[in-house]
Amino acid sequence: MKTMKVDNLDVKIFPTRDEMGACAAKDIHDKIVELLSEKDEINMIFAAAPSQNDVLASLIASDIEWNRINAYHMDEYIGLSKDAPQGFGNFLVDHIFGKVPFKSVNLIDCTATDPEAECERYGKLLAENPTDIVVMGIGENGHIAFNDPPVADFNDPKIAKPVKLDEVCRNQQVNDGCFASIDLVPTHAITLTCPTLMKAPFAFCIVPAPTKANAVKRTLDGEISTECPATALRNHPNAILYLDGDSSALL
Repeated sequence: MKTMKVDNLDVKIFPTRDEMGACAAKDIHDKIVELLSEKDEINMIFAAAPSQNDVLASLIASDIEWNRINAYHMDEYIGLSKDAPQGFGNFLVDHIFGKVPFKSVNLIDCTATDPEAECERYGKLLAENPTDIVVMGIGENGHIAFNDPPVADFNDPKIAKPVKLDEVCRNQQVNDGCFASIDLVPTHAITLTCPTLMKAPFAFCIVPAPTKANAVKRTLDGEISTECPATALRNHPNAILYLDGDSSALL
């Protein structure tokens, strides 16, 4: 493992994706144990993407008191059917929410006919249950959650909002194998905003694969701005970025 620090952001770089996922899961496990020694229950937000598979699998295998954790997720498509496998809530049910006994699992409704109202509902839930840990990734365009560069706002007053997805983001869903072609990828989604994600006291950001190398370089080397929303991590007081050999190739 190699380590570096960019502004406030700790970076851990591993030769393989397996090593990256195992280390991130251990760090998350240790933070969960620490927080549960201080309070009865905690709240966690999870990203839904193939990039998270390694850390989620390792977390499931960890000895964690899941019945003291409330689970949330950070974004969801608008307009998918409730059982669509591409739905982020469904992805997380398959990969972690349905595999361990959380105290509660709180999903964004992808079938909501009034996205603004669904944002209000979910935002109220998060406001009443402040986040302790966020487990996240970075998109090919540098997005965090669905805060693509055109809609990202580091001072956003909202907790969650409906957004239009940019073309790079939608193409990534095809590249990840989630959709067969871009015309099948929804054009709009609900996302937690940048301030909502960055307000979590602890952030663990897991970013493998060669398709993320350019975004990783921009995140660490570029100006902190919404042109690459992930640069916000460099201002976070307790964030760790985990990379594998492929995603760190341009550093």
